[in-house]
Amino acid sequence: MQPDSAAAPAVSIIMNCLNCSVHLSAALDSVLAQTFSDWEVIFWDNGSSDGSHHLVERLDDSRMRIFRNTATVPLGMARNLAIAQARGSFIAFLDCDDLWEPDKLAMQLERMYADPQTGLVCTDTQQFTGNGRPLNRIFALTPPRRGHVFAELLRGYWISMSSAMVRRSALESVAGTDRAPDGTLLYFDPRFSICEEADLFLRIAWAHKLDHVDSPLTRWRVHQNSTTFEKFELAAEETRMMCDKFTRLLPAFATQYRAEADLLHTQAAFREAVGHWKSGNAVRARNALRGRINSMKTAAMWTLTFLPAGLYRHAAAAYMRMARFFR
Repeated sequence: MQPDSAAAPAVSIIMNCLNCSVHLSAALDSVLAQTFSDWEVIFWDNGSSDGSHHLVERLDDSRMRIFRNTATVPLGMARNLAIAQARGSFIAFLDCDDLWEPDKLAMQLERMYADPQTGLVCTDTQQFTGNGRPLNRIFALTPPRRGHVFAELLRGYWISMSSAMVRRSALESVAGTDRAPDGTLLYFDPRFSICEEADLFLRIAWAHKLDHVDSPLTRWRVHQNSTTFEKFELAAEETRMMCDKFTRLLPAFATQYRAEADLLHTQAAFREAVGHWKSGNAVRARNALRGRINSMKTAAMWTLTFLPAGLYRHAAAAYMRMARFFR
């Protein structure tokens, strides 16, 4: 049974978990340290086997609401299931290996309250390695604009998942009427496990204003065994699926945003090439890039395909240090 709606908090924090016990306590501590305290956590365990939920239970905090799924579902669907339990007027997301600075929620809410037409507010994000070494700041790579910025977001995506706060009404406005068989409303596309947030946040940007806090209030832990940095072929496939989806759903996307659509397809080709090269298939990697050698990033990838795949880890580490030069 859902708690009384009269007691609904201002912010629902969505934490989706799949075997996150290593870094989960630090993420939870960063929530408990928030200067804004009118929140709830929707902790959705997506079939973990490491006892992650026990770390949340031990906090003995009534704002922590724990849900456990017996089977693991795609991340997009898991996020939908968690949102279905949320009661807040604003929805924030925190992946279980990331961290927030104490003023994160308070400063985002200031931007939300400043303009009711704003559908999403993010913050700058400091990437860091598993051992705490700082990497890039997202806004240093892609300085964002405010307002209606759909095209700019397509050309240089700047929203990290754990930095996003969404107005519930904006979220509901882009959900449509599609539901899962169990009746769950589909905010995130359940087909996606990598591009699920970009797909949703871009749809919000199509219909609503975006804003940001120009301060690194989110810390994104980057580790090379994450899905984002390992399943390149899947990322390529989902990028193409997302582009096709926008062509179907968004009026004039194929014509008005032709250059941006072409950029998405180039990004997909790059990701596919990385996956093939990493797997030792240099010929397929170069085939994926044909006709797409139009930037320093794709040119560098083309060159790497002539080198041993065993250099992948070194190349990935170098890319994370110098990402701003490969936009």
